[in-house]
Amino acid sequence: MASRQERTEALAQNLNIYVSDAHIFTSDAIVLANFCAPRHKDKCCDLGTGNGIIPLLWLRDFEPAETVGVELSENAVNLFRKTLAENGIESIKSVHCDLRDLKGVLPFEYFDIVSINPPYKKIGTGIVNEGTDYKNARHEFTCTLDDCSSAASKLLKFGGKFCICQRPERLPDIFAAMRNFKIEPKAMREVIQRRGKEPSLVLVEGKKGASSGFRIQSPLIIENDDGTYTQEAEELFLSYKYKKIQNSRKGCF
Repeated sequence: MASRQERTEALAQNLNIYVSDAHIFTSDAIVLANFCAPRHKDKCCDLGTGNGIIPLLWLRDFEPAETVGVELSENAVNLFRKTLAENGIESIKSVHCDLRDLKGVLPFEYFDIVSINPPYKKIGTGIVNEGTDYKNARHEFTCTLDDCSSAASKLLKFGGKFCICQRPERLPDIFAAMRNFKIEPKAMREVIQRRGKEPSLVLVEGKKGASSGFRIQSPLIIENDDGTYTQEAEELFLSYKYKKIQNSRKGCF
């Protein structure tokens, strides 16, 4: 039974995720998980995973070979592990760790995909929420773009990809951080609420050790002019109604 603060939300017909007031998930995580699109053979790591939403969506939609979620907040880790235990999931590993201190915790140069839905605001900008979990999720107190790019570069194989979502105004910072750690920006997709509007989010893919060359994918449009979901957005956000997880893969490393 969940506490008053905790509750569950459906990700599939046979998969519920634990959330709390401080650790919910948004559409940003859903579009990022889809943007990563891991293959069955891929070994994947999600940094700052919170309550594990991205690893769980990967399990539901892609079934990668191995999946790890790294999270600093003990409260979020507890929610993540509760979800794994109550759903009988053995193919995802939850790691309680600071992404700035991964040496000896996770294998380096091992993963095919590393992702992060990072804090969007630089320190000194915006209103800082009360409570450690709230402020760390929104502001770069414990995770800058350099921090997550450095961690990704250590974890990724040569040619592995690093996927991140951010606000459009941070694009120059993303490109600079990736290149600082030998990750070459390779692709970008804009997320736009309605046609004719400016993007509210950007999804960026970089590859470790890659040569230069960049492409802009067609945008993800969320709403039609009448306010209903576009077909692609409906498939992303409402797929929990008809999907089931197989959970056939066991163990990690």
